[in-house]
Amino acid sequence: MQATTQPQRTKSRGNGSDSFESPDFYQLDDLLTAEHKLVRSSMRTFVKREISPIIEEYAQRAEFPAQLVPKFGQIGAFGPTLPVEYGGGGLDYISYGLMMQEIERGDSGMRSTVSVQSSLVMYPIYRYGSEEQKRRLLPRLAKGDLIGCFGLTEANHGSNPGGMETGFIERSDYFLLNGSKLWITHAPIADIAIVWAKNEQGKIRGLIVERGMEGFSTAEIEQKWSLRASTTGELIFQDVKVPKENLLPEAFGLKSALSCLDQARYGIAWGALGAAMDCYESARRYALERIQFDKPIASYQLVQKKLAEMLTDITLAQLLCWRLGMLKNEDKATSAQISMAKRNNVEVALRVAREARQVLGGMGIIGEYPIMRHLMNLESVVTYEGTHDIHLLILGQEITGIPAFK
Repeated sequence: MQATTQPQRTKSRGNGSDSFESPDFYQLDDLLTAEHKLVRSSMRTFVKREISPIIEEYAQRAEFPAQLVPKFGQIGAFGPTLPVEYGGGGLDYISYGLMMQEIERGDSGMRSTVSVQSSLVMYPIYRYGSEEQKRRLLPRLAKGDLIGCFGLTEANHGSNPGGMETGFIERSDYFLLNGSKLWITHAPIADIAIVWAKNEQGKIRGLIVERGMEGFSTAEIEQKWSLRASTTGELIFQDVKVPKENLLPEAFGLKSALSCLDQARYGIAWGALGAAMDCYESARRYALERIQFDKPIASYQLVQKKLAEMLTDITLAQLLCWRLGMLKNEDKATSAQISMAKRNNVEVALRVAREARQVLGGMGIIGEYPIMRHLMNLESVVTYEGTHDIHLLILGQEITGIPAFK
């Protein structure tokens, strides 16, 4: 087999170099405030310093970089939209979105860490918890002193969480919890779990289950080909005595759990855009450096077509995110609007990643470039927090008024 000359690899992730700048073809920066740009710049610097130099190694080893948890806390990535009095950042939703974009540009698993902690653990405590729960847990979660998880999905109940089998019964001064949850980010390392379960009347409530409670155990899901730098597992409850003060007093029904998912899905819409940007920028730079038939492959029409279509997709997704962020700031964003953005932007990111992989040819599959890692990660992102098809049906119901999944 004849060897071919490869471009100089001065910009590879393997040596820690990361000179990423996001595309802004429609000058969307003009719509951002100085605070938005500062938040994005700070997080981009953090990703370049803390995530890019190590993420390929951790993904190859299928190991979670636990040392990043307190660092995320220090930079204010946990609970950035929550009030400062509870340890949050008091930021708006555009700022939060830009943070998710930058972190997922580093890795989807790292964005999952922040999304779960912020949207699925801190948010339900803030929205549905007692004042004592907020004061006791939120500041420690914000600092990364505690790590949490969100227990909704079960082995037999994914797209239909309302059919959950996990339940609890009331005793004199505690609730007795039995059941299990599967595909839970952070399950193996979580200090607390926000668990959704049915009471004796069949009503769904939220409980705070804490590591160390007798009968509460976790197991890790291994041999994943996706989100390899993230930790995923199972929550198991065998006659767990949950103190009554650990009930989320304002959480009633599946609607409460789904409101938390809306928060996470919003972050995913921005985050997937970051992964798409990273793949596009990697492909653009490679195409300018890679010489074939005595000139850069960027000079060929088919490569230019791929790059032009990638940039168009990214620009449309940017506009969708920005408008959704404005609606969130005004408390006007609907679940269906969030579903549209999550579904579209993950699909865009997958399409961009696959096209970028084609531009790089064989180099697209190795860890020296981020594309295959992004592509594998996005195969999970397109499924979790509502599958691609379920979000389609959510939109279908919004359009027709008819729920096709019931």
